[in-house]
Amino acid sequence: MIHGSWRARAGIGPLVVVLSALAMTLAAAEEIPDSISYCLACHEDPGLSLSLDDGTELSLYVDIEEFQHSIHGSQLVCTDCHADYDGDDHPQGTSFASKRAYVIHEYETCKKCHFDTYTRTLESVHFDLLKEGLDLAPVCTDCHGAHDVHNPHEKQAMMARSCASCHVDVYDVYAKSVHGKALTEEGIQDVPACAGCHTHHSIEPPSTVRFRLESPEICINCHGDEEIMARYDIPTEVASTYLTDFHGVTASLSDLSDVEDKQVVVTCVDCHGVHDIAAPQLVGAEQMKETVAETCASCHEGASVDFPQAWLSHYRPSLRHAPLVYLVSLFYKIFIPFVVFGLLLQVLLHLYRVAVGR
Repeated sequence: MIHGSWRARAGIGPLVVVLSALAMTLAAAEEIPDSISYCLACHEDPGLSLSLDDGTELSLYVDIEEFQHSIHGSQLVCTDCHADYDGDDHPQGTSFASKRAYVIHEYETCKKCHFDTYTRTLESVHFDLLKEGLDLAPVCTDCHGAHDVHNPHEKQAMMARSCASCHVDVYDVYAKSVHGKALTEEGIQDVPACAGCHTHHSIEPPSTVRFRLESPEICINCHGDEEIMARYDIPTEVASTYLTDFHGVTASLSDLSDVEDKQVVVTCVDCHGVHDIAAPQLVGAEQMKETVAETCASCHEGASVDFPQAWLSHYRPSLRHAPLVYLVSLFYKIFIPFVVFGLLLQVLLHLYRVAVGR
């Protein structure tokens, strides 16, 4: 028994040492720099706040764990962003009209490090709204957070905390689409989220003619990518068939400076929808036919429900899809070379006869 207890204690000893070393390592990793600890002496108090002109209170509490787990946690200290509040030198009599006024006031802080990204936001529809006096237009911290900035490439997380917080109705529609379900329910990162189509910072109004005519390029970025499409057994022909079709050629040749009517050409969104895109194989045949027919009728007045059947869709002619077109095409691929070869043979034989006759 004595020997057994000794062996047990001997086995536990190294484990305790390892766990202690691991705990010390983790503690060191979470060690808070003095420059941050100094600020936390006040700002770790959940009750610390600033009275604003509109009678509300702006919380000055900082959750240090939230900050340390953010993308800036291991790179920045408080005064990197709050340069005016260096040490005990806090501006006296600081006050703001409202919480939103404070957010707008601090808006340009991010450009000190992210200048290129900041300049792109100046071209967006959000900045245009901000210039027009709409203070509710989103700025950097509205989408990325303040002390809890996360990796902006995490599509699902960024959507939930950025675009969806303002565009609630649009997000609800998107979440039910083939793209939204793949992202929110299955966690597939290949599908487009909001920024995948509208870009991250230089967001253009989606109602413009330019955005609509260039929308096929957005779709083709994914649906023309063989590597991505191969993962989900989706053919990339949807891109090439559209571009070689009358509608695709018309869209690619359209001069944006001369186009005024946004219904001049048909783009992907006209048949498939915008945020409510459904997988074609999951849509009832009659329902899809009616949707496409309505699109056709907007230009082809009087088009019936059967009108779209004259279009090959995104399929290449084959024995399965449009067999008659495939067989006629195959016939001409054989017949035309045969006729050309026969004509050339006739010419050559005629020349030979003339040469022999002389």
